[in-house]
Amino acid sequence: MANTYTQIFIQIVFSVKGRQNLIPAENREELHKFITGIVQHRGQKLFAVFAMPAHIHMLVSVKPTILISDLVRDIKAGSSKFINDKKWMNNKFNWQEGYGAFSYSKSSVDLVVKYILNQEEHHKTKSFKTEYLDFLEKFNIDYNSEYLFEWIEDN
Repeated sequence: MANTYTQIFIQIVFSVKGRQNLIPAENREELHKFITGIVQHRGQKLFAVFAMPAHIHMLVSVKPTILISDLVRDIKAGSSKFINDKKWMNNKFNWQEGYGAFSYSKSSVDLVVKYILNQEEHHKTKSFKTEYLDFLEKFNIDYNSEYLFEWIEDN
């Protein structure tokens, strides 16, 4: 659209169904590349992505012509199919329903990228559950705990 200028940075977070540790570290880079392709194919820009064994973080710059929910749907559907086609596990792989999407200013992009790329170190001291609840509190998001991710304790 002519004369439309935007700068929208969104951190997206979602989890493996049942919060199981199903993303092997040895396949992480391949998954990152596949997700990058999905984001680029949708005409968006990926700044960072990091897959932990049971969840994933990414920072994207989105255009106002795309719904975040559509982008997340495409990433989750495409990457689930990719993982299943690659047969990384015996059972069928699925992402859990839902996601978190948190907006940032341009001045925060470098810090968010570093945060995402440092997930392994970060999760040595903080569980995903605590991290996710901290995001909801930090961004002052009202939530019903009944509809949060299914939690497997100790992650």
